[in-house]
Amino acid sequence: MGKAFESIKAGLTEAIAHAKGEKAGAGVRVYRPHDVDVRKLRQRVGMTQEQFAARFGFSVATLRHWERGDRAPAGPALVLLNVIAKDHKSVMRALPLTERERIVA
Repeated sequence: MGKAFESIKAGLTEAIAHAKGEKAGAGVRVYRPHDVDVRKLRQRVGMTQEQFAARFGFSVATLRHWERGDRAPAGPALVLLNVIAKDHKSVMRALPLTERERIVA
């Protein structure tokens, strides 16, 4: 096999190890978001399911699945939920109002 193959193979091997949490690379720290109780978070913020979904960009159906426990948030959604849990007011200031929120306001 050629140089290109060896380079691709090495990259894929490193990516697999990274995904398994076996190797973060030189000086790289991997962020692992905490699980979030979405219902408790939404209630703490004081929003209905529709308001929470619209404000933070989730579908109501997805939010309901998370709250029932049928599914668990992952990836970027879980990261966003962690940030909302930490400081929801800052997230709300950073995100523009949706069209629906402008009509209601």
